[in-house]
Amino acid sequence: MTTANRIFLLDFEKPLYELETRINQIRELAQENNVDVSDQIRQLEARAVQLRQEIFSSLSPAQRLQLARHPRRPSTLDYIQAISDEWMELHGDRSGGDDPALVGGIGRLGGRPVVMLGHQKGRDTKDNVARNFGMASPGGYRKAMRLMEHANRFGMPILTFIDTPGAWAGVEAEKLGQGEAIAYNLREMFRLDVPIICTVIGEGGSGGALGIGVGDRILMLEQAVYTVATPEACAAILWKDAAKAPQAAAALRITAWDLKDLGILDQLVPEPLGSAHSDPLTAAATLKAALRQNLEDLSRLSPKERRELRYQKFRHIGVFTELHA
Repeated sequence: MTTANRIFLLDFEKPLYELETRINQIRELAQENNVDVSDQIRQLEARAVQLRQEIFSSLSPAQRLQLARHPRRPSTLDYIQAISDEWMELHGDRSGGDDPALVGGIGRLGGRPVVMLGHQKGRDTKDNVARNFGMASPGGYRKAMRLMEHANRFGMPILTFIDTPGAWAGVEAEKLGQGEAIAYNLREMFRLDVPIICTVIGEGGSGGALGIGVGDRILMLEQAVYTVATPEACAAILWKDAAKAPQAAAALRITAWDLKDLGILDQLVPEPLGSAHSDPLTAAATLKAALRQNLEDLSRLSPKERRELRYQKFRHIGVFTELHA
C-alpha cells in the first residue's frame, strides 16, 4: 500500500499493512547493512500473500460495503479513461443544468463508438461536495437519458457505471421531479434498440442506481454492493438503531455473490486480490475484457431480440416458487 492510502486504511486491512511495512523495513535495513536476508523476506512475503487471501476471501457483507465505499476505489471517470481509446465528455440536460454527480459522453471501446455514463463521486471532501457524493439530481438523470437517446439515434451501444448511495433526496430534488426523472429513464431504457450493459462498480443504492440500471446485461465488480436501501437506513427503519447496519447488510443480501445467486446479476467481474483500489489498472483491464465480450455477444442479436430479452430479464427478477409439503 502506498503512503497516500494510509489515511484510508480499513480495520481489517491493518494486519496486512503492518506485515508489509515490516517487510519493507527489513529490506531497507538489509540494504543499508549489506546483509542477505532474502530467505526471511521470501517467507514473510509468502505469509503476506496468504494473509491477503485469508482476509479478502472471508469478508462479511458489511466489510464488502466498506470496500465499495473506499475513498480510493476507482470511479466512473477512472474506468472510462482506462478502458476507452478516445473519450469526450458531454454536458448539460438541455433544460438549464449540468449535474456533476452524473457524467457521460462518447468514447471508443476496442475501436467501437459507444456512449458511456455513470455516477461520479469525489476523491476528497471538497470534490465530494462539488459532486454531491455521487447523488444525482433530476437534471443528472435527464442528462443521462439525453445521452442514451443520442446513442440510440446513432446506433452506439450504451455502457453505464453505477456508483451511488442513492439519488439526491433533498427538497429541491423533489421539486424538480426526482421520482419522475428516474421513472422516465426506467421506461425509456426498455425501448432502446442498442445494446445496454450496466456495471455496478462500487455502491449501487436504491432508485438512484436503477435510474441508469436497466440493461441487457447487469455486471458487478466482486467487491461492489447493490441494495434497495443502505444498511444504515434499513437498520434505522427496522430497529431504530443505525448501529445494527452490519446485521442489516447481511439480511439485505447486498453482495455480488448474493445477487448472482438470486439471478439478478449476469456476470460477477473479479477484482485483484486486495480489491480494486489496490490495483486499479488490473481491475480496469478485467472490466474492459468483460464489457467487450458481452458487447460482442449482444451485437449478434437484433434490436427486437434485445428488447424482448431485456423485458423478460426484469420481469423475472423477484419471481420465486413456494413448495408445499
